[in-house]
Amino acid sequence: MNIKLILVGKTEDKYLLEGIEIFEKRLKNYINYEQIIIPQLKETKNLSPQIIKDKEGELILKHIVKYDKIILFDEKGEEFTSMDYSVFLQKQMNAGVKNLCFVVGGAFGFSEEVYRLADKKIALSKMTFSHQMIRLFIVEQLYRAFSILKNEPYHNQ
Repeated sequence: MNIKLILVGKTEDKYLLEGIEIFEKRLKNYINYEQIIIPQLKETKNLSPQIIKDKEGELILKHIVKYDKIILFDEKGEEFTSMDYSVFLQKQMNAGVKNLCFVVGGAFGFSEEVYRLADKKIALSKMTFSHQMIRLFIVEQLYRAFSILKNEPYHNQ
């Protein structure tokens, strides 16, 4: 299985970039992993949130192919424990999913078209976190899930 993480806007904080890099490097020992960064829209001051979501949605959809299973990180999604998340990933592999495509939208969420094409929504927490911080949480939890599946000592149970 391949994992693709699509992100709207780049991460700018050095400490987050370093953390993301650490877990992405570790993650690549388990699975084919790719991060795609969609540039932040420019000159959005006079645009409505809906127009911004639609424009970002068009850019997101350019990186999704027909056979991708699309998982959105969304505040209204299903919450998992780390163990449950590892079981979810194992089920995707057992089902023969070739490309698992995780998507983090912009500040206003996703366009209706992106929501329509999504196979699932996952919430990391009921709390609100910055979009930049969420990226570190996502790659750390992916790494944790695969270390759980391999019965490695990273996750304490």
